Amino acid sequence: MMVRNALFRRVELFADERDRILGELDEVSGWDADAWADAMDDYFDAYDDIYTDAEARSPKLVQIDDNVREHPGIWKVQQTFADPEDNFDWGIRAEVDLAASDDAGYPVLKILSVGEF
Repeated sequence: MMVRNALFRRVELFADERDRILGELDEVSGWDADAWADAMDDYFDAYDDIYTDAEARSPKLVQIDDNVREHPGIWKVQQTFADPEDNFDWGIRAEVDLAASDDAGYPVLKILSVGEF
């Protein structure tokens, strides 16, 4: 649940075009405010809105690959955006560092990409 919440918080900030706050959250993984702003520009060129309602928060829009045999100590996660055309073709891909998350007490995400799938 904490991973889903951390991902959806980024969706909410993305929807509000809060690139600076996102940059502060994810700068360590290379996703600074400029990277987030670029992703927002691309998304909002394609779509007029991004939904943040209950349906957009649905677990069906989050995929968590917790196969630690293939990638020890890491979960691969994807948060799909709910767009006005129901294409579900944009979102966030990230990794969760399990050891760092245990130490921190919250999900430590490394953003891999934000864009069209």
